Amino acid sequence: MTRARADMIEDTRARLIASARHAFATQGYAHTSMDDFTARAGLTRGALYHHFGDKKGLLGAVVAQLDGEMDARLQQITEQADEPWSGFCERCRAYLRMAQDPEIRRIVLQDAPAVLGDAASANQQLCIDSLRQLLDTLMQAEIIEPAPSQALARLINGSLVDAALWIARDEQPGERLEQALQGLELLLRGLKHPG
Repeated sequence: MTRARADMIEDTRARLIASARHAFATQGYAHTSMDDFTARAGLTRGALYHHFGDKKGLLGAVVAQLDGEMDARLQQITEQADEPWSGFCERCRAYLRMAQDPEIRRIVLQDAPAVLGDAASANQQLCIDSLRQLLDTLMQAEIIEPAPSQALARLINGSLVDAALWIARDEQPGERLEQALQGLELLLRGLKHPG
């Protein structure tokens, strides 16, 4: 495949994802038609079918893009922290705050679980892996109690995801966010090594 052809394919995919992302965030998955976002991207339904199979496949691509961006934001918080424990705690808080971002709230936390089912949770593996690595670092530094890091990462991720879903379902998620952050502080204190 020539470089020009590869660039054209990537451009088509990027335009479809960007158009669908905007439509899903503003109107919701159920209220958008393939014609809406293919026309906005200046493309045809055929392009959508060729690259993503269908509207559901395009939603999966949009969710994967958003998950990657969310993980990058969380990783940046970890890397910019003065020390590992504060980075870990702020990362957990930031994940809950993301539930108030309109795009994440609508696409990742509301539409994706309803439409993609188990496929939506498959995208969580990136978050679980980076969380596990961070937990390993915290255990090696004796900042938190030792435990099986894969299991602990899944428990923490699961509680954060469930709390984020709870926050996203509320018409005024600010109160739920504050309650979740208070509960998170208690959980985080329980992880810390007593010394």
